[in-house]
Amino acid sequence: MTGLSMHGGDIAIVGAAETDRIGVLPDVSMIHLHTNAARRAIEDAGIDKSEIDGIATAGPTAIEVADMLGIRPRWADGTMIGGCSFMALVRHAAAAIAAGAANVVLVTHGESGRSRVGVPGYARAATSMAGQFEAPYGALAPYSSFTTPVLAFMKSRGFTREDLAEVVVSQREWAIPNERAQRRTPIDVEGVLAATPIAYPFTKDMCCLVTDAGGALVVMSAERARDLPSADRAVYLLGSGEGTESVIVSQMDDLESFGPFRRGAQEAFETAGIDRSDIDHVMFYDAFAHLPMYMLEDTGFVGKGESAAFFKEGHTRPGGDLPMNTQGGGLSYTHSGMYGMFAIQEAVRQLRGEAVVQVPDVTTSFVQGVGMMFGAGGSLVLSNRRG
Repeated sequence: MTGLSMHGGDIAIVGAAETDRIGVLPDVSMIHLHTNAARRAIEDAGIDKSEIDGIATAGPTAIEVADMLGIRPRWADGTMIGGCSFMALVRHAAAAIAAGAANVVLVTHGESGRSRVGVPGYARAATSMAGQFEAPYGALAPYSSFTTPVLAFMKSRGFTREDLAEVVVSQREWAIPNERAQRRTPIDVEGVLAATPIAYPFTKDMCCLVTDAGGALVVMSAERARDLPSADRAVYLLGSGEGTESVIVSQMDDLESFGPFRRGAQEAFETAGIDRSDIDHVMFYDAFAHLPMYMLEDTGFVGKGESAAFFKEGHTRPGGDLPMNTQGGGLSYTHSGMYGMFAIQEAVRQLRGEAVVQVPDVTTSFVQGVGMMFGAGGSLVLSNRRG
């Protein structure tokens, strides 16, 4: 027995890095996005790769990533629950380290979402749940599948397309000064609504970017982290949670609220031993404009029906009391297909005081992910203070 807890600050993220380039990268394959990010994260941690005995990834197998890096791990995790896989993988890595199954875990992500280099072909099998019960009705892509829940959500609360546009405008303000952000042009509500229609109620600016990018994290015990030259940059896991629901959007338990957000966030706060009022910064997976609205309400930061006003009043923008998606999010920064890694990366940067647009006095960050559209959720409570 190690005597460690997976929560409470006993586990630390000591290395964090994205690929040196993000955007449109037709000269870089998916696996090389993984390895580029991994090498940069290992360097950031200040360790030798020989210390890594655990690999966790989603997409290619952990075996493939480890082999490309010349690592022979004793623990591997290939959990694949869509874009929130990386929240779950950090949680699983923490559990493995606490149990003694691994000492140092490398979590990697890389996706040639735009250029499709080295990416397996995508096909929705006719015999799958989605192939049988959604595809025949035109739900062939996330933007069309999401229309059913977003319209139900809006109708139940009296929200409008202008409310969705406010989310986009809020995110864009963070991206404008960030040179790595892919959408930096200032925009207003009218501009969002006038953008190319995609699938009602979404316009193009309400939909995430499609990019090539990667990121990686190095996770170890807080005790081990104390010996590193970069010990003062460690970020600690205070709490976490995860959950799943249906594999198809039309079979959500409740179109107006997502259970894994509610349950995962509640577990994360309970294991962290803190409340929402203790959070200085949030990263909410924003593949589409409605998701941060669901997350605000389902994770308990605002009450039912209060999310639209919260955005409109500027609480999530620069200078607001709940800074959100401070690099621009999936709507303006980058979105390779599974965005969760980039949400964690920005939370780490903010907690280290290294963000492009730095929020002052950040000590805690809450990260909420979504996967498989409304199929899974993952929640992390991170801090630059150990418990």
